[in-house]
Amino acid sequence: MKEKMKAYRFPIILLLSIIIGSVIGLIFGEKAMVIKPLGDLFINLLFMVVIPLVFFTISSAIASMDSMKRLGKIMGSMITVFVVTGIFASIFMLIATVIFQPGSGVDIPLENPGELEEMTLSEQLVNTFTVSDFVDLFSRQNMLALIVFSVLVGVATGITGENGRSFTRFLTSASEVFMKLVQLIMYYAPIGLGAYFASLVGEFGADLIGDYAKAVIVYYPVSILYFAIGFTLYAFLAGGKLGVTRFWKNILSPAATSLGTGSSIASLPVNLQAAKRIGVPKDVRETVLPLGATIHMDGSCLSAMLKIAFVFGVFNMDFTGIDTFLTAIGICLLSGIVMSGIPGGGFMGEMMIITLYGLPMEALPIISAIGVVVDPPATMVNVTGDTVSSMLVTRHLEGKDWMDNVEVEAS
Repeated sequence: MKEKMKAYRFPIILLLSIIIGSVIGLIFGEKAMVIKPLGDLFINLLFMVVIPLVFFTISSAIASMDSMKRLGKIMGSMITVFVVTGIFASIFMLIATVIFQPGSGVDIPLENPGELEEMTLSEQLVNTFTVSDFVDLFSRQNMLALIVFSVLVGVATGITGENGRSFTRFLTSASEVFMKLVQLIMYYAPIGLGAYFASLVGEFGADLIGDYAKAVIVYYPVSILYFAIGFTLYAFLAGGKLGVTRFWKNILSPAATSLGTGSSIASLPVNLQAAKRIGVPKDVRETVLPLGATIHMDGSCLSAMLKIAFVFGVFNMDFTGIDTFLTAIGICLLSGIVMSGIPGGGFMGEMMIITLYGLPMEALPIISAIGVVVDPPATMVNVTGDTVSSMLVTRHLEGKDWMDNVEVEAS
């Protein structure tokens, strides 16, 4: 019993720091903003480490693979899992919106968003997957370009053979060093997250009421239910009862970090650590999680469905019928998987909702505002969805007994 409690000690400390921070924010309101720099310090440390961490983890994982066939299997299984979980998340929120109708009876003044900068799809794709200068890879705004570069370096190292072995050892060593750096940063997490939540609640606490209260009242419980029920089911499918136990034992740290930072990228270092402790193999976790942080967003699928239902209610449109629902699920998948990896993808997803349903441009600020108020739990679902997806990919690749065959690092 003592050993079990020791394993949960750090997540409990994190949880307590978030609760204490939130209470401070509620009591002191905007005065709590004075400790925001303590939270910003933690966020900046995570952002600082994420670029080299992504490069070394992906490139070392791929360079160390026995064959490129293994990479193909991981990628194929990953895409399947991402699409299936995205559809499930969309349907989950669709049922909730049909029952609770979040936009009905809401009266929001319409504002014209003004001129919008247009970019062709081909230009957008080029800018998403490549950069014009090597130094631009070092910006987290170009994460997909960095991932493409990391994959290519890993493949090139792997096919170089004997001459590339020393470089493979360097990549693997660097990956371990940066993971250890993440461990050091996490010692500061209770202070950083506590301060961040205090300032967050102090600044935005009052904004979660009013016109968007109904959307918040629907989204927050639904996302928590999806997190609790959906992810428990996925963990069970991935590893049975042991899978559920290991998932819940290790998921609180990335969940708390993502809830506080509102960033899948900032949460990636902590998430990689959690997946390692769950027992997800190195090549799987170091391929699936960095890609998942940019192109897999179950929380975004949930929020896209809420945006559609909410704006239908605001404009007194009929949100019923199989065609309407299938189109909504398709938009959610595009928003949560395809668009999420593109810089400004959230905005493109919102534009797609307006265009496909023939809504006036005045609907854009309404949809964007929902994105802001539901962002914290959406990010939490995005991040933890990547963890459980890596477990499902491992189950597909290694068989049902994969958890019995891995040594797990102690928490």
